[in-house]
Amino acid sequence: MSSGPAGPCPAAVSGSRLPLFLQGSGDCADRIGRYDWTKTTLGPIDAWPGCLRTVLAMVLRSPVPMTMTWGDDGVMLYNDAYADILGDRHPQLLGSRMGDGSPDGIAFDDRAMAACMAGETAQYRDREVVLNRNGRPEPAWFHLDYSPVIDDAGTPAGVICIVTETTGSVIAGRRSSFLLKLADDLRALEDPTAIMELAAERVGGLMGASRVFYAEITTRGWMTVERDYARGVSSIVGRHSLESFGPDLLAAYRDGAPVVVRDVAGDERLSDGARAGLQAREVGAFIDVVLFQESEWVGLLAVQNATARIWSSAEEDLVQEVGERVKVAIERCRAESALRELKGTLEQQVIERTADLRRYHNIVEATSSPICAFDTDYRLIAFNRAHQSEFRRVNGFETRIGDVFPDQFQADQGATMRALMQRALTGESFTVTETFGRPEFGTPAWEISYTPLRDDTGRVIGAFHQANDVSAALAARAELEIAQEALRQSQKVEAMGSLTGGVAHDFNNLLTPIIGSLDMLMRKGVGNARERRLIDGALQSAERAKTLVQRLLAFARRQPLQAIAVDMALLIHGMSDLIESTVGPTITVKIDIDPDLPPALADANQLEMALLNLSVNARDAMPDGGELIVTAQKCVVEAHDAGDLSAGSYVCLGVRDTGIGMDEATRQHAIEPFFSTKGVGKGTGLGLSMVHGLAAQLGGGLTIESAAGIGTHIVLWLPLSDLKVEEKRPAEDREAFKVRNGGIVLLVDDEELVRLSTADMLADLGYEVVEASSAQEALDLVRGGLRPNFLVTDHLMPGVSGAQLVRELTAQVPLLKALIVSGYAETHGIDPSMARLNKPFRNEELAASLSALETRMSRPTAA
Repeated sequence: MSSGPAGPCPAAVSGSRLPLFLQGSGDCADRIGRYDWTKTTLGPIDAWPGCLRTVLAMVLRSPVPMTMTWGDDGVMLYNDAYADILGDRHPQLLGSRMGDGSPDGIAFDDRAMAACMAGETAQYRDREVVLNRNGRPEPAWFHLDYSPVIDDAGTPAGVICIVTETTGSVIAGRRSSFLLKLADDLRALEDPTAIMELAAERVGGLMGASRVFYAEITTRGWMTVERDYARGVSSIVGRHSLESFGPDLLAAYRDGAPVVVRDVAGDERLSDGARAGLQAREVGAFIDVVLFQESEWVGLLAVQNATARIWSSAEEDLVQEVGERVKVAIERCRAESALRELKGTLEQQVIERTADLRRYHNIVEATSSPICAFDTDYRLIAFNRAHQSEFRRVNGFETRIGDVFPDQFQADQGATMRALMQRALTGESFTVTETFGRPEFGTPAWEISYTPLRDDTGRVIGAFHQANDVSAALAARAELEIAQEALRQSQKVEAMGSLTGGVAHDFNNLLTPIIGSLDMLMRKGVGNARERRLIDGALQSAERAKTLVQRLLAFARRQPLQAIAVDMALLIHGMSDLIESTVGPTITVKIDIDPDLPPALADANQLEMALLNLSVNARDAMPDGGELIVTAQKCVVEAHDAGDLSAGSYVCLGVRDTGIGMDEATRQHAIEPFFSTKGVGKGTGLGLSMVHGLAAQLGGGLTIESAAGIGTHIVLWLPLSDLKVEEKRPAEDREAFKVRNGGIVLLVDDEELVRLSTADMLADLGYEVVEASSAQEALDLVRGGLRPNFLVTDHLMPGVSGAQLVRELTAQVPLLKALIVSGYAETHGIDPSMARLNKPFRNEELAASLSALETRMSRPTAA
């Protein structure tokens, strides 16, 4: 990839309107929309093929750097992320042609382009490219993945390249290898001067620096340099006066932080004397890292460039890490030198002590995790590099051999540390988890293990302190516990739902003959006035039980639903008067509905009950009056925000109040069955659980936003319907139905009481009823010659289900009209075209279902 001349800027076409597939796709999309493409082989943008538009729309909207070419001469197109990598080559490359030999973008490669135009793919890993970054050419590395773009005829017409920058990982890997090799080579040296000379040569060569050296600067302003690495500049080995640099020089180094100057001539932090002194030494930019701080002098590692230079953060980190290794190596050499000088002059006890220190030093150096050793005075006698790095990370400074370790911490943490060390000094081995670190740097949790150190007589002379940061593990464990608790709650609710659904199903079978019988008694006017009142009261109680069972089934997601396309605006406006009368005059009801709201997939009757339940809850939350707002709008859930909902589009039915609201604990339990804050006798606690179960059963969900004293906002997320909203038909007249219809009804139900009650209703409607207690008995009757006009059957029966029975009998009796009766949401095997009636039901509901079935079956079919 050559760095050829940049292409011309795209020419704007005045007055042109941005095509739809480019709108909202960023700066490159805007430039593409304004470019005069008639100058290229692509021609006017309105004439571009659909495949080019589709692929380009995807490229422009991608956050990943992507570029593509189109046509035999390779017209170049790319997105904003790729433009950021190009730097000053953008926007000249946009619209340029490979056929001219002018493009020199990162992703261009003749071999890859040729392969893709032949229908193949190509890959490059860690390809090096020189980019103009930070005002100067810098190497960068990238993964390049090429694929052909196929046109409508199935022929490769272009090439797309996905660009992934790997500069950070490449540099990190090379830096790690460099530091590892440097540390190994330094370990073999025994002279501090040789250590500095090797480090200076390695750093200078890697960074392309002009000069690298180690210097010691005294408080009197004298700088001593024993060796230096110099390329293109003069050596400064020797002793130099820094008097002209001013008194602030040593103070700056006392802070301990690296001193980084990118432009000596323009850096206002430098005095005139310092600037003149540096320029006289051919220094245009430098990095100084303090290695040693003594009372009368400081020692530093200096990396200099002859001209101004923008040091990258990776370069600054590299110099600091080299400095740390050099410091360790020099300290080791000095310690070994000191040991050699002391040998033969100190008492045997001191010599043995030194041997212990060396042994402890070897132990901690061989350990990869952070570890140190301390003596009976709590002073550090050895530590490894990992310990020093971790201590500096959370405290902001480094420890030194001889430091009293607990005194390096804040007062409360120091007291805790001293107590732990004291336990170890008593001879106890143990592991604890404690929090240490300064708040401004973070206070992670540490798993700390203590092991006593003993001499040859078994006396405790110190202890090891080995620490590992376990903050992430503890956080992960806490998250796992939360997830496990959520799973337990979900399993508990699911188990309760299964139990509740089963009980509710049995109650429906019990209520069906009760409601049917009481309804028949009421219609026939049985008994005197007092007896009819008692029958009416019993019927009202049965209806209340029916409502309760419906709520239980809704919570259990087992209620039988007739999911159709529902016009939400029509449903809400149709209930507005009922809502206003229910909540009372002290509450203002507002309705806000999107004008272009699509139909929702829902059971209209159940949805009305849910809306009324939410309105009653809102009323109870506003005892002193307030405002109730019912909203309906289209909402979209993105994949990355889905949470408990599936990604996609929904109709959101919201009920917001200005009432007392809920605290977080109440909100967490709000949808649990039988949970209520209204007190005994004031509610079943099934309202919200019913609404939640309804939404979940329809494939949607329910969300609650609330805070104490603020109010509550509950939203039902209902899936969109692909069907059209059906117009409501006028109700059939029951007497006309009886006269118009008749015939034989085959009634099938394994529950005897339900079957008897239903048979009485059918007989009352004018039908001849033939009963069967099972699907097999019904099949035997038909095989024996029975030809019913209607089939009324339960769905959940032992052996053959109601849906299976309908299929078998309609095959034998083609004109048979079938109605499935069920009080449960079990729909397995039921076709959408099959007519259904929910248990329990009254005589009129049964009559209406048969009438609708008769009407549907009598309609002429389309040719």
